[in-house]
Amino acid sequence: MDDPGTLTVTTPTERQIVLTRVFDAPRRMVFDAFTRPELLRRWFGARGWNLVVCEVDLRVGGGWRFVSLGPDGAHMGQGGVYREIVPPDRLVYTEVFDHQSYPGESLIAHDFAEQAGRTALTSTLLYATREGRDTVLRYPMARGVAESYDRLAELLRSHRTQTKGAAT
Repeated sequence: MDDPGTLTVTTPTERQIVLTRVFDAPRRMVFDAFTRPELLRRWFGARGWNLVVCEVDLRVGGGWRFVSLGPDGAHMGQGGVYREIVPPDRLVYTEVFDHQSYPGESLIAHDFAEQAGRTALTSTLLYATREGRDTVLRYPMARGVAESYDRLAELLRSHRTQTKGAAT
């Protein structure tokens, strides 16, 4: 497994972006951080952005809605529908932004693989068109995801520390 903390970004097909990162935590904990609003509010978003709306109807066909507040009062809204939920292995959903600059909805698949208490997260983002994918690649998306995942890693560290402290 790769070192924790490094986000890898690849483009295996003309419509995909694949993001991978290893977290020093069990996959159940990482999966929960992606599906529980009280945890999502603590890590989701790049530095300077925070969730002010976090609605999760975690069932196949259920919807999700996030609104983030950023620097200078900027808002970013997005939402979608859950397509596949296999705790703690896989989470698949659609995604559309309120003010999207590319056509169509995206399909996001998160795969969580655990080895020796560490979780490799592979996120496959499938866009409706190559142009949509290329538009996203021109944004500071990789930096934003890396910053968000750094926040997640800190949350997981603090949760593991609290859990170990409670066990003693």
